Amino acid sequence: MAISVAAALLPVLVFLAVLFLMDSFKLVPLRAVVVALCAGAVAALAALALHDWLLPASGLSPRLFSRYVAPITEETVKAIYVVIVLRQRRLGFLVDAALVGFSVGTGFALVENIDYLRTVHGGSVALWLVRGFGPAILHGAMTGLFAMLAKSFSERHPDRGILITAPALGVVIVLHSVFNHFPMPPILATCVLLIALPIVVTVAFERSERATREWVGEGLDLDVELLNLVTSPSFGQTRLGQYLVQLRERFPGTVVADMFCLLRVELELAIRAKGMLMAREAGLDVSVDPDLKAKLQELRYLQHSIGPTGLLALKPLRVTSERDIWHAYLLEQAGEGAHAPIRRVWRFLRRHFEAPAPR
Repeated sequence: MAISVAAALLPVLVFLAVLFLMDSFKLVPLRAVVVALCAGAVAALAALALHDWLLPASGLSPRLFSRYVAPITEETVKAIYVVIVLRQRRLGFLVDAALVGFSVGTGFALVENIDYLRTVHGGSVALWLVRGFGPAILHGAMTGLFAMLAKSFSERHPDRGILITAPALGVVIVLHSVFNHFPMPPILATCVLLIALPIVVTVAFERSERATREWVGEGLDLDVELLNLVTSPSFGQTRLGQYLVQLRERFPGTVVADMFCLLRVELELAIRAKGMLMAREAGLDVSVDPDLKAKLQELRYLQHSIGPTGLLALKPLRVTSERDIWHAYLLEQAGEGAHAPIRRVWRFLRRHFEAPAPR
């Protein structure tokens, strides 16, 4: 039994660990991987409950259900968490998208295989090896592919919103259904998956690492030059400064001052984020500046103070891109430390269950 459990659960966990170690920039912290695993587990429980009701209601045989219905329901519930973190701008590159997506698929596969271990008795070790290397890794690969496609599509069409993820979801649903149609034996299908998947992952990681290096190297030089320009006495004579002066006709002076401060803070945080990534690639663990938390709080305060209309008017002047906005999340994760989830849970419990102080 112990060998069967190991064969069903360990392969996909080992593959996830390899992906985590391949990320030289450490874009995804371990706690984010754990949260994604839990999200995948919740998605699996939801899918199992849905299938228990949908299979008899549909009147389809288990084979037809697994070919045409299960790929739709399973890939959809797994995609929900990926879409959430994508909309929250927590994914900067294809590497962290793939890692978060594969983590969600891994959590889904673990719960699914545990359910198989509970319901299927007398299965051979070969059966559980096929389950561990085949469908389990397939779940991780499909969700990782969805995350990479959704991230790529959202960068090309940022104005489409959540609808741009629909083509990516359609691709993984079709691929999942094709895998379930395989006429070849399960062992042979698993071997094909194990040969093709590492090639796809390696190519995606190399492409993303190259894009990350270019963004860090070229963007750092540009950010430093722009920060020097913004803080120089001659900033008002530049086109950027003149545009900011023109905004005084439409917004109060305090709001325009906050706009100037926002430009400065965004550039400072962008420089810190890129410097931290360069240190991580070199294998250095750089300590977080004590004033980082205050800078992030200032960023959020300025965005709230300026408001949506002011941010829209400031958009032609802002030098940060959609990917650069992600650096605030990256720095926030680095500044929270390893025990941040425990602190958040503790604050939640104290806020909701602590007795009110006597007046």
